[in-house]
Amino acid sequence: MTLLGIAILILVIIIFLAVAYFVVKNVAQLVINAIIGLVTLFIVNFFHLMQLVGRPDIGFDWITVIICALAGLPGAILLIILSLVGITL
Repeated sequence: MTLLGIAILILVIIIFLAVAYFVVKNVAQLVINAIIGLVTLFIVNFFHLMQLVGRPDIGFDWITVIICALAGLPGAILLIILSLVGITL
């Protein structure tokens, strides 16, 4: 193997490790966001806060989990506001 081939191989390995680091870092942030958003919705449902304003509790389904995973606490607040307005997902 030539010196150029070894340099290209090292460069490819460094790029791969950098991409893997950012993916793992973003996945951890996504999981943390999902947990915070779902815990918020769980607390709202546990204390039946939606029923105080005459609305049913917010259900946990794939759409709810995806919104909470991508947006976290703001996503949970968005779901609560949509439920208050009467829009269910």
